[in-house]
This record gives sequence, C-alpha cells and structure tokens, in this order.
Amino acid sequence: MSKVGRDIKQGLKEAIAFSRGKGAAARVHIPAEIDVKAMRARLGMTQKEFSDTFKIPVGTLRDWEQGRRAPDQPSRMLLRVIEREPQAARRALKGA
Repeated sequence: MSKVGRDIKQGLKEAIAFSRGKGAAARVHIPAEIDVKAMRARLGMTQKEFSDTFKIPVGTLRDWEQGRRAPDQPSRMLLRVIEREPQAARRALKGA
C-alpha cells in the first residue's frame, strides 16, 4: 500500500475513534496564538495571495499581523490547518 493509502486509512481510523470520543484524535489542540505573518512568510505568499487563496479578507489578515486583533478560535483552527497542511486547505477551498 502506498504512503497516501496508509495515511488515508489511518485518518479514517482516527475519524472513527473521534466520532466515538476515543483515542488521540478526540483531543484537538488549538493554539492560543499564531504568528500569522511568520506563517505567511514561510509559505512565501504576499498578503493578497494568502487572502485570495484562503478566503481571509486582507483587512483581517493585516489586523492579525499588526496585532490590532487576534484570530478567534475558529480562525485559529483554520490557520493551524493552513500551517500544517497548506495543500489540503487549498484543495478544500478550491472553487469556494
């Protein structure tokens, strides 16, 4: 079985465990803070590119990066996914 196949199989096992309230998958870590500017820089994207790609208003992105506002919990979850799996986030949002 390919690595992708093994990853999908493992993901399904974790999803089943999560739905039953069991296993490591049942514990979700949402960071209290995310350095959005550093994350965007690691991805090699401008503010406009990041905004367009991940459907986050550029004004919101600027506020987060300049410390005027902090991402709320759902936003931090999305940012965590983008940080860890940017290609998956792009695929999920493609055409949105």
